Amino acid sequence: MPAPRSNSRWPNDRTASNKPLSGAPVRCARIREIDMTYAPIEIAPSILASDFSRLGEELRAVERGGADVVHVDVMDGQFVPNITIGIPVVKSLRKATRLPLDVHLMIDRPERYIEEFVRAGAHRVLVHQEATPHLDRALSLIRECGAQAGAVINPATPVVMLTDVLDKVDTVLVMSVNPGFGGQKFIPIAFTKIRQLAELRTRYNAGYRIAVDGGVDLENIAKLTQAGANTFIAGTSIFHTPDAAAATRDLKQAAMDALSQRV
Repeated sequence: MPAPRSNSRWPNDRTASNKPLSGAPVRCARIREIDMTYAPIEIAPSILASDFSRLGEELRAVERGGADVVHVDVMDGQFVPNITIGIPVVKSLRKATRLPLDVHLMIDRPERYIEEFVRAGAHRVLVHQEATPHLDRALSLIRECGAQAGAVINPATPVVMLTDVLDKVDTVLVMSVNPGFGGQKFIPIAFTKIRQLAELRTRYNAGYRIAVDGGVDLENIAKLTQAGANTFIAGTSIFHTPDAAAATRDLKQAAMDALSQRV
């Protein structure tokens, strides 16, 4: 499946670009060039659900199972009611796995820390629409730093809130649970949002991935794929099983099977 093109023109008549808007100050010197192939399906194990006392072993297991990226949840105890990990752990993770790091910033005003997370090793940085009044600026900054940019919406946030920044994203992440804790029940409104985003992606010949996070498992991954998602963030359904490698393989196979039926 070839990568969709991302040079389309959106209703706001701006073209996608990694460059800052004319006259805008560049706050972040490019740290690296990100090389991430466009896989038809991505499985992104979320280490929030892993056993941190044996994290290296857990990472090697999902690598054997065919994981494409490692999803890292960063929480500040303010934007979400939990505190997890920060920049030093991301820096250590970069040394512990060959997989790209998908860093999900569930923090207030994430633009304050984007450069530091990219410097620590983030390949893709995801920021919440609800966490900053300057989403356009934050997404531009991520790309200026040399990482892929992602926008995230919570279950109560409609897709229309992202319309004016869809030309600046490499990924749109639909939260199918309320962020903050793992192991929650899947919220079905995510299916509608994924279909809406897939329709926009097709209409404007765009290239962004559609990711889903929360309650993803073997019971719903096929339907999520058929709705248009192609990146699946899974924690409990991978790490809370007897064999994380096998669980990763099974999720990927189920999504690939559904994709072949869809096309």
